[in-house]
Amino acid sequence: MKLGVVFPQTEIGSDPLVIRDFVQAVEGLGYDYLLTYEHVLGADPADYPDGRHFTYTFRDQFHEPLVLFGYLAALTTRLTFATGILILPQRNTPLVAKQAAEVDILSGGRLRLGVAAGWNEAEMRGVGYDFATRGRRMDEQLALLRALWTEPLVTFEGAYHTVRNLGINPLPVQRPIPLWFGGAADPVLRRMARFGAGWMPSGLDPEQSAPLVARLREYLAAEGRDPAQFGIDVRITLARQPRPTWDAYLAGWRALGATHVCVNTMKAGLETVADHIAAVTSFKAALS
Repeated sequence: MKLGVVFPQTEIGSDPLVIRDFVQAVEGLGYDYLLTYEHVLGADPADYPDGRHFTYTFRDQFHEPLVLFGYLAALTTRLTFATGILILPQRNTPLVAKQAAEVDILSGGRLRLGVAAGWNEAEMRGVGYDFATRGRRMDEQLALLRALWTEPLVTFEGAYHTVRNLGINPLPVQRPIPLWFGGAADPVLRRMARFGAGWMPSGLDPEQSAPLVARLREYLAAEGRDPAQFGIDVRITLARQPRPTWDAYLAGWRALGATHVCVNTMKAGLETVADHIAAVTSFKAALS
């Protein structure tokens, strides 16, 4: 399994030199990739008295992933960058294609674009997109992204996108850039079977996921794809998973075909960036 680190978005601060030091330490430890969460806007839960749950609010800091990766591409040589995940339906599709292609070029082909439909209705409404149509819009986005990353000129007619004989230049190194998916609903599994290179089942354990993996493999086979070539990127969250649980958790995921495991150090009571580096150092040693 390839080993990754979740970029500690909400706790690392905004000093670019501190960010540099953390990411270069991750690469120096021999990790394979850095995975970054995203939110464009943070909501104030006080504005929503219906009791809805917000995993993150306006108090939580988020660096913009693709801009961040452009910066980090110049500071690293080997580390792969993954969004985990980018909320695709709240972004302009040709602009995502262009930005992702640029990151892929600047990094020498070191980008995995993890995407999902999103859960935060307030955020999506705030950036100007309809939450109710996000799944249908995303299906179009995925087809258009693939075309824009592989063809110099694209003509695409859909319900939400019209592109007539247009293209991005330069094209990315990877054609297409690998698309990975968050989420576990049946429409999501079908979508990733059509368009995806892998699944990011954040927060699910192997027992919960076994029937989902079986169904996903059926959908992949129905699309004429080899399930053995499809990646699974799982998460170990230190705040919820103490060391004694790791071996059984990873053994269960290995049996399901997991290809990547990523450690999340946020909300684990770590006070400094040095503490985060120490935590990922210990994690790497434990899994080596």
